[in-house]
Order: sequence, then C-alpha cells, then structure tokens
Amino acid sequence: MNAWSGTLLASHLLCGAAAAQQAGFPYPPNVPDATEHTYKTVEDVALRLWVFAPDRSADADARPAAVFFFGGGWRTGSPAQFARQARALRERGMVGIVADYRVSSRHGTRPWHAVADAQDALHWVQSHAPELGIDPKRIAAGGGSAGGHLAAATATLAHPAGPDHAVARPNALLLFNPAVVIADLEGSRRSEALAGLFERPLRAMSPYHHVADGHPPTFIVHGKADTVVPVDDAIAYCERVLSVGGDCRPVLYDGAGHGFFNREPDFESTLEEMLGFLERLGWR
Repeated sequence: MNAWSGTLLASHLLCGAAAAQQAGFPYPPNVPDATEHTYKTVEDVALRLWVFAPDRSADADARPAAVFFFGGGWRTGSPAQFARQARALRERGMVGIVADYRVSSRHGTRPWHAVADAQDALHWVQSHAPELGIDPKRIAAGGGSAGGHLAAATATLAHPAGPDHAVARPNALLLFNPAVVIADLEGSRRSEALAGLFERPLRAMSPYHHVADGHPPTFIVHGKADTVVPVDDAIAYCERVLSVGGDCRPVLYDGAGHGFFNREPDFESTLEEMLGFLERLGWR
C-alpha cells in the first residue's frame, strides 16, 4: 500500500480546490433547471440540494435516484461539479441530485461535520422520496474525492453527532477517485496531519474500516496515476466489499490522475460506465 504523507494531504486539499476552479464549477452553483430544497439549517447556514427530475406527468412510477457530493478536500468545492451527471440521470428517466455541505473555507468546519451533512442530506431525500417521485429502495450516494468519502460514509459510518440522529443508508454507491481509506492499513501509514484535520479518531471516519455485511453494490472509477488518493485504496475497498459478500466494480484508467473524470474525453467514458453499472442493477 502507498502511504499518505503530509505533502500528499496538502496536495489533496489544494488539488481539490484547483480542480473545482479549473473545471468551471462556480459557488454558489447556478442550476436553474433543478428544483432547490433546504435539507438542513445549522445556526444561520441553510444547506441546500438541487433535484434534477424528469417530467412526472409521463408516468407515475417511483424512479431510482442518486445524491452526489462534490470534491475539494473537505475544504472547498461546489455542488455544480456533479450537475452534468445528475442531468444525465434525468435524461434517462432517473432523478439526479447534487447536495451542498459545510467545508472549512466557507464554514470553518472539519470533515466530520461534512459526514454529518451528507448523512442528513441522504436521510432528507429518503424521507421526501414520495413527493420527489423517488423509489426509497433505489437511492444511490455518489461523489468524487472527498465527496466520494462522504458517499461511502453514508453506507458505513455512524452519525458523527451521535446515536440519536437518524442514519439513512444508500442502496448503491457511485464513487469517483474516492478517499475511502482514512486510517492505517497493513503496510500503509496515514499521515498524522489527517488526525489533526479530522479532529476525530481516523478509524471512526474511515469507510474501509466499517465495511460490513449488507454493504450496497459499489461502482468505483479511479485513475492508476492518481498521486493524491492512491489507486491501491480503491482496490482495497473493493476487495473488502467482496470479502463480505458484496458487489464492487472498480474501473481503472491507465495514466489517469486525480479528478480526471471531470474532463473530456474521460467525462463521457466514466459517465457511460456509471450508467452501465446502474443498468446492471436494473435501475431504469
């Protein structure tokens, strides 16, 4: 396994921010073709999500959905990052959702706050599934990099705010170069800087270490040349899911670095891979 040094951690934060800016993902997001909802208010911060849904007049069937969380090292980023994937789901008769959450540059928060927000966003979607035209038994969580960590956290981790908070589990995961291994693995040391960043025991924040029976079917796309989140972590996560009888499908791209799925030609390719995975699940 590769080790994450303090230098790589800094790269994760900086590259996440740079990738979001270079790809033209504005904050706040401009998504006029989606309906906007507030899923949670923390003090004076209203956290929103945007729903891209097909015309419900076409049929009355409840539709599969996916909730996406943006990347940016838990520091920055924009929900607009996954708006294209959400629109692609809408075009195919599903519901795509992009969610905001608290990040350190805007809210002075830590990654565990973002985990709580992601879990609350998914719970809100499940609770409001009937009015959104969504099948509550076919809701995926997805995301890239730090957002991939949050998506995987919804499937594996306890709610950081305590056991009194409801936890909604996704029915599938759609992960793009996700940070799914936060604590140490055999032959690998996580940076001590991660402990200071998270302000929580790393094992409690590491999706890999909490994979258990009933883990949802998982799609992972990752670049083999990723120097920010090692591809070995994605492979290890899939092996862990398979070890408990789950389904995990890693799609690895030769020569691809971190965030490659945001750019052409890999955006279209990774999108088609994701849609193919959902089709294999029977989500149409």
